[in-house]
Amino acid sequence: MLDSVSLFAPAATREFGARVAVALGVRLSASEEREFGDGEHKMRPLESVRQKSVYVIQSMHGDAAGSPNDKLCRLLFFIGALKDAGARCVTACVPYLAYAREDRCTEARDPVTTRYIAQLIESVGTDRVITLDVHNLAAFENAFRCETVHVRAADYFVQRLAVTAAVGDLVVASPDIGGIKRARHFQECVQAATGHAVGVGFMDKKRSGDVLSGEIFVGDVTAKRVILVDDLVSSGSTLLRAAAACRKAGAMRVEGAVTHATFAAQAARLFGPEGLDSLTVTDSVALAADFAGNLNRSLHVLAIAPLFAETIRRLEHSDPATS
Repeated sequence: MLDSVSLFAPAATREFGARVAVALGVRLSASEEREFGDGEHKMRPLESVRQKSVYVIQSMHGDAAGSPNDKLCRLLFFIGALKDAGARCVTACVPYLAYAREDRCTEARDPVTTRYIAQLIESVGTDRVITLDVHNLAAFENAFRCETVHVRAADYFVQRLAVTAAVGDLVVASPDIGGIKRARHFQECVQAATGHAVGVGFMDKKRSGDVLSGEIFVGDVTAKRVILVDDLVSSGSTLLRAAAACRKAGAMRVEGAVTHATFAAQAARLFGPEGLDSLTVTDSVALAADFAGNLNRSLHVLAIAPLFAETIRRLEHSDPATS
């Protein structure tokens, strides 16, 4: 039973929050959001949360509803209000965690913004953070001192991509060497689902400013179906380079399985003649209107609200799979 659980979602993520509530079998708790003329805002629960386990769903991508910074502030202020109102435990459910890529110094005096975000979230009394397919799992876990739960979407992707078909001709690849662990986990999920061996490969990539370089592709993809696996797609440049390298190496078909689609305008190239044969993403980030025309042709969106609902259910039932 989830009688002692309250589930909230700010307006920017309310549609996704409502889908989580339906999958969890609870109602989305009532709240009030107010905007003020000078740009300030407030959000408060409209029902008692005293001694309850409270989940707040807020994806922190930038879009027409607000910048990542605005969404972060709203999340922080609301969690603070919930703790002041006597909530027993507050969990921040953040499908897309902003600044997760800024997890180390690559140049002198670089900010380690992932750690600062963690400190801000913890400062208002957050007890737990749940996120989906974070960029660097070790950096995420090390940044936080409160409990963290990392949710993977690989099994969902495996089901959607129908990998049981011609599995002997399948290769899972990472578009850069930094994502090889992610690709290997995806490979293991495919093998577990099919009972067949699956190939793995990766693309060499170097980035200097906004310039990408590196042409080496490692792995045998001749006459193979290749699935490029990544955590995030924005401009699409990394995926396009990897797709070109796979085709040059003899790949028969190149698809993408990417968790977070923060599409920039340049990502339209992914659906052009030199793009991917298909791209599957999740709805952790609301799909930009400019890309809706590609739906059900070469672009497919995977609903992951049930995945978050199942994670919450397991946490409330103290399932060892989440601890």
